[in-house]
Amino acid sequence: MAEIAAAWRRERPSAPTESIEIVTPIWRLAKLFDDDRARALRAAGIDAATLDLLSVIRRSGPPYALTTREISRRTLVTAGAISQRVARAEREGLVRRAPGGTGRRSVLVSLTDEGHALIERSVDEVLGREARLVAGLSAEERELLTGLLAKLTADVRRRIGASEE
Repeated sequence: MAEIAAAWRRERPSAPTESIEIVTPIWRLAKLFDDDRARALRAAGIDAATLDLLSVIRRSGPPYALTTREISRRTLVTAGAISQRVARAEREGLVRRAPGGTGRRSVLVSLTDEGHALIERSVDEVLGREARLVAGLSAEERELLTGLLAKLTADVRRRIGASEE
């Protein structure tokens, strides 16, 4: 990255190059993580959208049920997309839908035994692989990087006017 930045400074001295050695490695690292996660998901027999749906319900704690509105809020996915994800997961026997009780259109989505088992296996596979990928950093380095990434993310969100995720 230093060579790329130096080349741009040589060719276009007025070009702002201070981000190259930060942003380019982040993009490259994100691609590596994304590719590895895709392999882990294939191995676990689950896709990213289903992982997201089952994960948010599983993290909610017993009885592992949330309304579609709450799922949408927690995942930052539109209600229409959540409806499609839930319908597909229900067809696959991973979740069940029931009236939510809080309103006429409220729908409560809960994990089936099969859905619970799948998310347990999947989360272990995905998080285990990701833990191995960052194992080259010491605990102190991971803590420092976590803080710096949080700071950078918050500042970038503020600068571009993005909402919190």
